[in-house]
Amino acid sequence: MADDRFSSRDEAVLTILKTSEEVNQLKDVDSILDKILFESRKFSGADAGSIFLVENDRLVFSYVQNDTLFKKETANAALYQNFGIPISEQSIVGYVAKTRQSLAIDDAYELDATLPFSFNKSFDEKSGYRTTSMLTIPLIAQESRLVGVMQLLNAKNEMGKVGPFSTDDRTYIPLFCNNASVAIERGLMNRELILRMMQMAELRDPSETGAHVQRVGAYCAEIYGTWAARRKHSAKDIKRARDDLRLAAMLHDVGKVGISDNILKKPGKLNDEEYDTMKWHTIFGARLFKNRTSELDQMSMEIALCHHEKWEGRGYPSIPDTDVWAGDDILMGNFPRNGKEIPLSARICAVADVFDALSSPRSYKDPFPDEKCLGILESDAGTHFDPEVVEIFIEIFDVIKAIRDKWTETAK
Repeated sequence: MADDRFSSRDEAVLTILKTSEEVNQLKDVDSILDKILFESRKFSGADAGSIFLVENDRLVFSYVQNDTLFKKETANAALYQNFGIPISEQSIVGYVAKTRQSLAIDDAYELDATLPFSFNKSFDEKSGYRTTSMLTIPLIAQESRLVGVMQLLNAKNEMGKVGPFSTDDRTYIPLFCNNASVAIERGLMNRELILRMMQMAELRDPSETGAHVQRVGAYCAEIYGTWAARRKHSAKDIKRARDDLRLAAMLHDVGKVGISDNILKKPGKLNDEEYDTMKWHTIFGARLFKNRTSELDQMSMEIALCHHEKWEGRGYPSIPDTDVWAGDDILMGNFPRNGKEIPLSARICAVADVFDALSSPRSYKDPFPDEKCLGILESDAGTHFDPEVVEIFIEIFDVIKAIRDKWTETAK
């Protein structure tokens, strides 16, 4: 019996180490949260779970999974809910954040009335879900920094019956979370570095806001997820590609830092000469990634260079076949490109970027209503845009709207 227990413990530790290594290979914070939550649920048999991250002394809802309510590997508006909870003893996640101690509850509807926290039934009442067992764990990174709280719901046994979280769940999942919390911090730092790069572009072009690039990155990730699911790509491959695509898409217009303020901040329409100069932002952006050392660099280069290409082939950059470009490998091949010659990542970003420009306020226009935006995308499918990408965008439009609501422009 003792040997059996040791074998089980040893296997659990090896699983934690292997999964932690996989988490550390991810770059974007959303992909990291997805992996942490999925693996914790897999270990415990939990039906659902969510992660809250610390932001300005509050816990901000950041990720959710629910096998009962949500379809697997499909775009989901629930991921982009936008609310926060105080770090206080009144709520279960707030209590765990404040005490920094894991908390297991066998039945959320049978809590002792003398406890400082209570169970909020509003989600169950709204969705028809029935929360029973709960395991809530603080996410503590290096130097005892609290980065968030993970909450798992409804542990299921092999027969699918909901019961309490086991002793092993309560022991090993917090151990995994301690390792994974460092990856969350790194993912947040990656996101922040990209936003700071875009803040430099925003100093030049007021339309390149942090909210704009967050939306475009999320739009692209969700479009790709549906595109890849249609082709039966594995969940692992989809998640890895989404991880790179979200970050790369956020950098689509970083090359604007090389364009004159006279052009970027011109309040009216650009003349032909100015427009030709503006087109150079695609080449300037691509050159930032020419020393490609990763798949993220490759995708960032493709998107920066090709997101203004058009499906029928009249986009830009349009590069003459001269010796001027000799030795510049990012400009090898024919330009402008058309159809599937354009990298998929850039075809997706083209739709996301144009929609966001149409639906956002600018100094020279009010935001277009959704019907007009979608009408423009549909009318330009097959000429400007990849028709399938437009089809998917419209198919998941409830998710697109949730993303837009999560990252709205702030008044300046």
